[in-house]
Amino acid sequence: METLHTDRLMLRKMELEDAEILYYYWSDRDVTKYMNISPFQNTDQAKAMIQMVNELSLEGKANRFSIVLTETNEVIGTCGFNMIDNENMRAEIGYDLGRSHWGKGFASEAVRTLIHHGFTKMGLNRIEAKVEPENAPSIKLLEHLSFQKEGLLREYEKAKGVLIDVYMFSLLKKDWINK
Repeated sequence: METLHTDRLMLRKMELEDAEILYYYWSDRDVTKYMNISPFQNTDQAKAMIQMVNELSLEGKANRFSIVLTETNEVIGTCGFNMIDNENMRAEIGYDLGRSHWGKGFASEAVRTLIHHGFTKMGLNRIEAKVEPENAPSIKLLEHLSFQKEGLLREYEKAKGVLIDVYMFSLLKKDWINK
């Protein structure tokens, strides 16, 4: 997995050494509110998540990067493609940040870089995002990055043991290139 860079960030492969800080973020109810995980109870859960994601990456089914502040080398969150469908040239994007890093443009910067990588290096034609209707900050971010809301998928997936509705957003390569 290649390392990606922006002005302020580095997106690199998740490492087991990231487990402690990611546990801190993933144990925060505000951070995990719209994620498909319950708040973590211990660091071992973060280690298991990192190992699972890295195995999926080796299989070409997903990839996930740690988002690192270049200036301080601090891990501030993660982003990546939760599902990669190479046959149909599409992937589902996901991202999270520690609460203390919200509202500073880091998510937008990381996701924009991930989108560029998906379209230029991975050969994707379509990037999807599923978002709970109540997740206004994520919806705002996606719309800012030119994603189109395609519709509401009713009781589409389980999150924390309950079937939930999600909006499906998408961005096509031709729309990204032409913006």
